[in-house]
Amino acid sequence: MILEIVSPEATLFKGEVTSVSVPGINGEFQMLNNHAPIVSLLGKGNVKINAQNMNIEKEFVSKFNKVNEQTYWLPVSSGTIEMNENKIIVLAD
Repeated sequence: MILEIVSPEATLFKGEVTSVSVPGINGEFQMLNNHAPIVSLLGKGNVKINAQNMNIEKEFVSKFNKVNEQTYWLPVSSGTIEMNENKIIVLAD
């Protein structure tokens, strides 16, 4: 599935991922391939990204926390997420 993370400044990441966990306002939830369509508000926490090959542009690497070779976390204070047809769009603050 495709993940796109957009902040007010720029698109921080766009690429193929295996799973994404987000801090929803009613608790954390995870999305895998072929997840049902969803739209949700995000609370303060980490967007947790798992991917076989994370290619983050050099100018945005400092915004992400590397957990291991396949897992990165992006701290967010709020935002919105939409998943539809195996594409996740995160609008993050």
